[in-house]
Amino acid sequence: MNLHEHISKLIEKKRDKMIELSDQIWSCPEIYFEEHQSSKYICQALEEEGFQVEREVAGLQTGFIGSYGTGKPIIAILGEFDALSGLSQQKGLAEHAPLVSGGHGHGCGHNLLGTGSFAAAVAVKEYMEQTGLKGTVRYYGCPAEEAGSGKAFMARAGLFDDVDLALSWHPSSVAGIWNVSTLANYSATFKFNGKSAHAAAAPHLGRSALDAVELMNIGVNYLREHMIPEARVHYAITDTGGTSPNVVQPHAEVVYFIRAPKKQQVIDLYERVCNIAKGAALMTGTTMEVEFEGTASDLIPNTALAEIMYKNLMAVGVPSYDEFDRKFAKEIHATLSPEDIRADLAGLDKETAKKLKDKEIADLIPPLGDEAALSGSTDVGDVSWVVPTMQCLTTCFAIGTPLHTWQVVSQGAMPIGHKGMLQAGKVIACTAIEAMQNQDIIDQAKAEWKERLEGEPYVSLIPEDVVRPQKAVCVQK
Repeated sequence: MNLHEHISKLIEKKRDKMIELSDQIWSCPEIYFEEHQSSKYICQALEEEGFQVEREVAGLQTGFIGSYGTGKPIIAILGEFDALSGLSQQKGLAEHAPLVSGGHGHGCGHNLLGTGSFAAAVAVKEYMEQTGLKGTVRYYGCPAEEAGSGKAFMARAGLFDDVDLALSWHPSSVAGIWNVSTLANYSATFKFNGKSAHAAAAPHLGRSALDAVELMNIGVNYLREHMIPEARVHYAITDTGGTSPNVVQPHAEVVYFIRAPKKQQVIDLYERVCNIAKGAALMTGTTMEVEFEGTASDLIPNTALAEIMYKNLMAVGVPSYDEFDRKFAKEIHATLSPEDIRADLAGLDKETAKKLKDKEIADLIPPLGDEAALSGSTDVGDVSWVVPTMQCLTTCFAIGTPLHTWQVVSQGAMPIGHKGMLQAGKVIACTAIEAMQNQDIIDQAKAEWKERLEGEPYVSLIPEDVVRPQKAVCVQK
């Protein structure tokens, strides 16, 4: 029996347990730094499988590490389990039908992600027991990937400093290897405080915080012409100060998300946004506070590690899809726009895109493509600055399904999602074991990693006075 058959057998033996765990997390969607039940489920499952679990690491109430084995090499397997707000959805339906109006939902498939990584860690542990393979496998329970950046806190605390390789994955509509760079980001809330007044009888006595928010947004919109094309700035007004138009709003808030290819570019752009906010406060006679929300470093690719992971992805192969899977995928596919589907296929090579053009499920693995740059962000980037890191993708959703949508939630507790989850567990486990058996894989990955960093050390973008996920306040009078 070869390695891939061995690992597949180990994971399939516990298939029902893995699916139950994933569905438990799906059923209790919790947003960033509130994943108390989800983290409890995984910690309990790790302990049942013989892992030593350390809870509340790096000051994170929902962060943890499950370890098995001793000594080198040390392989980190990253798991996520946070949901998104406003994406509640019943499973298995091809129509928008929230379970809870306005509730949370796993619109990025992190219930699958956390469990697939758990499956990988368990398979590596059992293989070590059966074969005598030496080393350490760790499952990192990483909260708040969507906002708050739990891995950034973990990296800053030095929790990856002794790790040799880090492996992870992400649910997708098409399988592949994520050998990409991503944008660094910084998120902050800008709070304006003014003075209320009767908007008709005495407007001159008021100082409108909402005016300040609007002026800030206008100023940032003018900034867009004067920043590098690869940068991104998004905002959401989270507090308008009230619902009465005849009251001058005394307080208002806006959250900004700032992205750029490099960390220093993010810092520079953030400072420019802060100056615009200060100007808005001056113009309106209000005060302004900035509260840190989260940050992530840019992701460092690693071609040497990508090639090893791709070889294992090909060896594991694609899951078997039955008529139920295809029928459901077709129903979901019908809810998507032609633009959604075109955008999904646009990132593939022409031959693969041609093969998938008339399909609802991507039942093949595209060739390993060239290194690419993505406009999104992930706190996996912080890990990649500390240790060589690689991620795979597996098919968990119908072709064209955009992330952060109700369609993802609907599919996240269905067989199509479960099959991709178990496939990812097998790929990660095989990659981890191959690296533990062959020091040359680790050495080559580390050599490339050092070359890409060019001697630049990892520096966290988390403010020094923020010791754990909480608000860091800087007041501008």
